[in-house]
Amino acid sequence: MNEHFYEDEEYAFESRKKNSGRLNARVLVLNQSYEALSICSVKKALTLLFLGKAEMTSFDNRKVIRSISREFPWPSVIRLKKYVSVPYKQVILTRRNVLKRDGYKCVYCGRGDLPLTVDHIIPKARGGMDTWENLICACTKCNNKKGNRTPHEADMKMLHKAYEPNHIMFIKNSVSKIDENWKPYLFVNEITDYPQ
Repeated sequence: MNEHFYEDEEYAFESRKKNSGRLNARVLVLNQSYEALSICSVKKALTLLFLGKAEMTSFDNRKVIRSISREFPWPSVIRLKKYVSVPYKQVILTRRNVLKRDGYKCVYCGRGDLPLTVDHIIPKARGGMDTWENLICACTKCNNKKGNRTPHEADMKMLHKAYEPNHIMFIKNSVSKIDENWKPYLFVNEITDYPQ
């Protein structure tokens, strides 16, 4: 099997386009070691299953896929039969990913209904770098109020610290509702979205 079983790996991290149709529903893809790798469509999952490259780990018993003569369970989680060696999945530092990490809400006031920007905690003019730990999501009102100062100097408290996210958090945040069958593999009860 090709080491890159799913050419569109960045899909789970960058895409926000809406796909319509039942076969575009989301399926969690696990490595042979049960480590969450990415998300694919039901159509892609069925292809991997029928080609013998994956096995179904969990299915949605409320839905089925029908052909003329057979019914197949609706895949929810699939596991690859061969281990795919994946280097450390580092989430790329982009404006969209900073906004996604912070839940599209201002870190200072918590609002998500205002236009959002990316703010440097330590301003660039004062040596602040473009790093996960120095970039946060801020509404334009709070960003303008803070100006070229640190949050401490502007007397503005941050609702959570800036941090480098992991790929599992991004898989969790790429779907509006997490399937119950996914939770054991995404450590939903063990990982908090915003470490203190």
